[in-house]
Amino acid sequence: MRRRNQSRGRVRSVLFHALSLAVVAVILYPAVWMFVSTLKPSSEIIGSVSIIPTTVTLDNFVKAFAGIGGVSFWQFFLNSLVLALGSVVGITLSCSVSAYAFARIDFPGRGLFFTLMIGTLLLPFHVVIIPQYIVFNQLGLVGTYVPLLIGKFLAAEAFFVFLMVQFMRNLPRELDEAARIDGAGHVRIFRSIMLPLMKPALVTSSIFAFIWSWNDFFGPLIYLSSPDTFPLPLALRLFVDQTTVSDYGAQMAMAVLALLPVLLFFLVFQRYLVQGVATQGLKG
Repeated sequence: MRRRNQSRGRVRSVLFHALSLAVVAVILYPAVWMFVSTLKPSSEIIGSVSIIPTTVTLDNFVKAFAGIGGVSFWQFFLNSLVLALGSVVGITLSCSVSAYAFARIDFPGRGLFFTLMIGTLLLPFHVVIIPQYIVFNQLGLVGTYVPLLIGKFLAAEAFFVFLMVQFMRNLPRELDEAARIDGAGHVRIFRSIMLPLMKPALVTSSIFAFIWSWNDFFGPLIYLSSPDTFPLPLALRLFVDQTTVSDYGAQMAMAVLALLPVLLFFLVFQRYLVQGVATQGLKG
């Protein structure tokens, strides 16, 4: 009887691991296909369904680094980096200050304002894009990075404010009270007490802000018109032209190069991610 149970356990374990490997293979297949396609000629990417290249070439990376439309890869990379880092700085600064006000300061209408802020999460981006574009166009800001970054510095990202508020609410209020007894004001409490304890939430917000900004396509498509200002997602679109010749190989190579900073950024700060999402305050 014991041997039979052991045999059944082994069969279940084998089936479970086989199913897990099959699921992993399905999930990773698009990434593997994209990486392998960087080593194929453009004609083979479209004309063959085989994942193994018949002809290996590095010309796609050469074309990707050379850029397109007179703009090099490094210019596209720098544009994406400016937008991503600007989003990280703006969100961590403005949203942390706003979260401190909602979580630690009692002021009239705090509950109403917090509810209205959370309600903006239900408002689709596409609903406000037309009035926003009209406003920025009248101000002469279309074609610049201001429309893409100004909301980040004005705490317009309700998700990050909510994340930080929930994290702060789990921190003991005795810390604030002890600091006030020592004569500290809100600025000192926020800078010296809250910010060091909020590191997991700040890093989590930075990860999401960096990835979302780095991968943003629709926003730059609406507000930017000059190729010199395009980030990498818009640069990828330039390689595909259905009216002439599409260079899919160079597009795949640039896509892989564009993916590397996101992976590195995530790997460096991933240990803070679970702590920030779980919003666990102090730990002994």
